[in-house]
Amino acid sequence: MPIEIVCKIKFAEEDAKPKEKEAGDEQSLLGAARGTPGPQDLASFASTSTLHGLGRACGPGPLGPRRSLWVLALLGSMAALLYQAAGLARGYLSWPHLLALGPAAPAPAAGFPAVTLCNINRFRHSALSDADIFHLANLTGLPPKDRDGHRAAGLRYPEPDMVDILNRTGHQLVDMLKSCNFSGHRCSASNFSVVYTRYGKCYTFNADPQSSLPSRAGGMGSGLEIMLDIQQEEYLPIWRETNETSFEAGIRVQIHSQEEPPYIHQLGFGVSPGFQTFVSCQEQRLTYLPQPWGNCRAESGQREPELQGYAAYSVSACRLRCEKEAVLQRCRCRMVHMPGNETICPPNIYIECADHTLDSLGGGSGGPCFCPTPCNLTRYGKEISMVRIPNRGSARYLARKYNRNETYIRENFLVLDVFFEALTSEAVEQRAAYGLSALLGDLGGHMGLFVGASLLTLLEVLDYIYEVSWDRLKRAWRRPKTPLRTSTGGISTLGLQELKEQSPCPSRSRAEGGGGISLLPNHHHPQGPPGGLFEDFAC
Repeated sequence: MPIEIVCKIKFAEEDAKPKEKEAGDEQSLLGAARGTPGPQDLASFASTSTLHGLGRACGPGPLGPRRSLWVLALLGSMAALLYQAAGLARGYLSWPHLLALGPAAPAPAAGFPAVTLCNINRFRHSALSDADIFHLANLTGLPPKDRDGHRAAGLRYPEPDMVDILNRTGHQLVDMLKSCNFSGHRCSASNFSVVYTRYGKCYTFNADPQSSLPSRAGGMGSGLEIMLDIQQEEYLPIWRETNETSFEAGIRVQIHSQEEPPYIHQLGFGVSPGFQTFVSCQEQRLTYLPQPWGNCRAESGQREPELQGYAAYSVSACRLRCEKEAVLQRCRCRMVHMPGNETICPPNIYIECADHTLDSLGGGSGGPCFCPTPCNLTRYGKEISMVRIPNRGSARYLARKYNRNETYIRENFLVLDVFFEALTSEAVEQRAAYGLSALLGDLGGHMGLFVGASLLTLLEVLDYIYEVSWDRLKRAWRRPKTPLRTSTGGISTLGLQELKEQSPCPSRSRAEGGGGISLLPNHHHPQGPPGGLFEDFAC
């Protein structure tokens, strides 16, 4: 007769926890068997790291007084390192720079600069017509006149042309220039170009950048030497003082490169009659740094002109453009010396627009007109000296030569001598005082001093942090979700034959005769195998 055993099994959430732990242990064992060990712990890493002191502070073993001292020493060294690194970073981010001064390589010939000169008096009194005086009343302070004398007449004159007035009434170089020499060769007024400035009609020697004249030697006699007559008898009388009234006598001179326009009313220097003025020049090639070290303006590299009306960018051209924009905004016109195709301001508002231009423009980066310095600039340093002319012997000769008296020669004649001191150029270069290589070198020195670390030591620490972080992320991703189970009951019916087949215990056979399998105690054989039924179910 077959025997059936009824088992009642109760499932709960607590039953799954040991199984999960066993599954995790099994996975760890499998991973170790496959050759993918987990990251080493902090003590193992500290004992093998090249960071000085880390192995003694975080190595294996209990935390005692000696290890505590090593921990304090390590933390103190790290704090000192961070403090020094912060100071180095602040110094680097302040972008310091310095100027390096040195001579450039000598050249067999140097390009001679452009020389612009203007008579301080704008208008010749004898060249002014009644209409000119009427239109220029606000500018010159002279009252209108007619044939009967000076009076405020209500005459009607045609609309004035400021360019025509300046060109016609300005001092003519043909009349002023008495002698001209350049590097031992004679020159004339045809070697000068007409240019308009705040002083009216002016003249520039060696103005063409495409055919710049070279200077093949330094010293006096190798540059430009001219004798001028400033024509003081043509200076305007002062009837009423205006902002444009000049009390001086002489010329204004500016020495500049051919790429920049003259800005002579601010950058020029004066030359007085009755003196021979020597101007010793030296070419200076300036190189500035862009942001963040400096504020220079880098070249755009475009073929188009960067400033309308000028072939190249310069501070002078930028300032003139700003003046033009200010005048256009206020007066809806431009002045003669400003580039462009806009209408030229009439003489009656000329002085008003000029005054507004000077008042509205500001300097520096906070002003309405900010003109940064170009990163590459050519400038000419000057040393000026003078001697009095003419002496007693030459006064009579010059008076006879030019059909003038000696007093006129002393009051009107001057000599200007512009030359190179030497053919060597002076290079002024702005350099970064604290670069990236210096920062890395200082950081490496402090790291070696305080913690004995290098760049590879930092890579070791970063690699360990990455390894630990990545291992924890993988475990978080692979962790199985715990199913929510409720306590349930169930009944399982197993046949005795099935139970014996599924049991891991080895089946026992009778010794006597190899009989069939028996699960119940054999009452007829007291010498049977011990254990009986309990052995069959104990497994």
